[in-house]
Amino acid sequence: MALLAWSTVFPATAKDFTVVIDAGHGGKDPGARGRIIQEKAINLGIALKLGKLIEANHEDVRVVYTRSSDKFVALDDRAEIANRCKADLFISIHTNSVAKGGAVQGTETYTLGLARTDENLAVAMRENAVILLEEDYQQRYEGFDPNSSESYIIFEFIQNRHMEQSISLASDIQRCFSEAKREDRGVRQAGFLVLRKTSMPSVLIEVGFISNRTEERYLASAEGQQRLAKAISDAFDRYKHTFDTRQAASGVGEANQSAMKAKASGKKLPPAGSEEDILMRKQQRLQKQKQ
Repeated sequence: MALLAWSTVFPATAKDFTVVIDAGHGGKDPGARGRIIQEKAINLGIALKLGKLIEANHEDVRVVYTRSSDKFVALDDRAEIANRCKADLFISIHTNSVAKGGAVQGTETYTLGLARTDENLAVAMRENAVILLEEDYQQRYEGFDPNSSESYIIFEFIQNRHMEQSISLASDIQRCFSEAKREDRGVRQAGFLVLRKTSMPSVLIEVGFISNRTEERYLASAEGQQRLAKAISDAFDRYKHTFDTRQAASGVGEANQSAMKAKASGKKLPPAGSEEDILMRKQQRLQKQKQ
């Protein structure tokens, strides 16, 4: 696998939470084509706006982009970026399209799983077909054929320990899209390679249909992209609040265990909230991540 120059992809920081924002397609891969814009441009515009919103609202969050310009990034390299920086969340942004479906519009958010409908399978096939632009795709993806329905049977047997969190985020995203007056087409499952290869909660968002003329104009506009980014950011806020609440509860449990061990050994713990206490807790979290 060709590795990227990781130091140029994300900076080394001491942030507590990392989210990877993946703007689908790029470079030689335009994605779906509209009458006035290509999918890759829509995805990148929303991704960058989303990242800025998250950074503005969360000082403790590190935002990493799989691409921040119009360049081609292989599917497994996108997942590898997230895995290498030990991301806590992966959000992939895409734009939908259907042949002869000019009236179809709305948003969908996908989690990893077996496609239960032909419509969901078609979306996964279209998004996975990007691997055909990679010279060594047969070796990289172990003979996976994005255009063969038989290749997708493997997704029926996937056990994803992050499924509950992924579905929770996907549901919040769709709820926030609905609150932003976008048509809600629901939370769905399908076999997306980029989600399969990530090792953290992950979702793939279809922000609208470029094949719908009215929706395409909205997706191409700075205002439309900002509103969509804001809706996703609002959902991220809810997810992060839940994450922080669980971490705090876990921290209380860890503190109690540490206190009991310290008492048994005769050692004194640093005062709660002190610099020594904060440093100790960070070291405990880092130790857990390494395990």
